[in-house]
Parts: sequence; C-alpha cells; structure tokens
Amino acid sequence: MARLLVFDLDGTLVDSSRDLAAATNAAVRRVAPDEPVIPVETVRTFVGNGARVLIERTLDHAGIGRAVDEVLPIFLECYDRCLLDTTRPYPGVAEALGALDDPPCAVLTNKPGPFARRILEGLHLGPRFARIWGAGDVPERKPDPRGLERLIEELGATPEGTWMIGDSPVDVRTARAAGVRVAGVTWGLAPEGLRQEGPDRLIDDPRDLAALADE
Repeated sequence: MARLLVFDLDGTLVDSSRDLAAATNAAVRRVAPDEPVIPVETVRTFVGNGARVLIERTLDHAGIGRAVDEVLPIFLECYDRCLLDTTRPYPGVAEALGALDDPPCAVLTNKPGPFARRILEGLHLGPRFARIWGAGDVPERKPDPRGLERLIEELGATPEGTWMIGDSPVDVRTARAAGVRVAGVTWGLAPEGLRQEGPDRLIDDPRDLAALADE
C-alpha cells in the first residue's frame, strides 16, 4: 500500500498559467515597455523549473538584455499581486483530493513556498496536505531529490510506499532520483514531454488518483 502521495502544483493540481503570464508580461513591461505581449501559450512552455528559469526563458525569448537577478524580483512582486486572480484547481481535482482520506498527501513544487501555500489556502485546499513545500523550503529545486526524500522521512513513509504525481519530465526525474514511483497527469503543462519521460502510470482523469493509494 502507498503510504504517501506527493503532488506537484502548477499543471498538476492547479492551472496557474494565466496568472503567471500576466505577471511575466507585467515584469517585461517594467524593463522593456515596447516589447509585445508574450502569449499565455508561450509562457506555459517556460513553467516548471521555478521562477528564475521562467524569467531566464522569458528574457531569452524576448531578446531582452537585462540580468535575471534584476528582473526576477520585479516578476515576484508582480506575481504576488495576482497569484489568485484566475488560478483554479483543474476540474475534478478538489473532489479527487477530498476522496483521499488515507494515505497522507504533500505538495512539492518549484514555485516559492509562500506563494504555493497562499494559493492552496486561498483555494481551500491547504488542509488536504500534511506539508506544502516549494523553493526556499528545500535545499534545491526539483529534479534534485532531497526535498522529496525529506518529505518521505518527515511523514514516516518509505520510497517504495510513495508516489510522486506531476505533469512534467521534471517530476519524473525527481521521482526516479529518489527511488519512488511516479504517476504523470496528462492535463498539465507538458503532456508530450511527460509521455516521453516514461512515468510508471499515466492518469487522464483526476478520479483515478484515488487508485494510487491502494498500490
């Protein structure tokens, strides 16, 4: 039996792409006012490796010659103002979490931890999780396995009794590095890359998440 389910956040539990795109474009306007708006669909491809990588990819895409360390704080300021404007759980996710009375659940994301906790509390999902950890809460961002390994230890689980659940190759690599099984959700930000990475299980419907607790 699984003793711990560890979820990614963006692209797995919540669709945050429009708020991330709004904050990204607001930051770009601050440093390069004449740049055209970057479409949501493009920003979605930059998400998954944390805010710093998002800004690195944005500046490269737009050809803006500004330092990441200069633009990143601006992005975080902008995102702080809009992170719950349009972000919502994917359809069926809240109900699926409500059906998971056992085993315990946690969140491990590359989003800054305070933002992750505010989003889940604001969406009334926070109490579903024993831990909500993001950047700043763990030594390194995913795919470094140490955050996942620490969750397993703190919550009294074992690697063989844990599932990592995510939507991107980063989540698969994190799970592999920690020696845990990984389920990939196909409704997220990087379905093709996810399939190519070969997770142990592909999940097309949130209602199927509950079955992981019995495996």
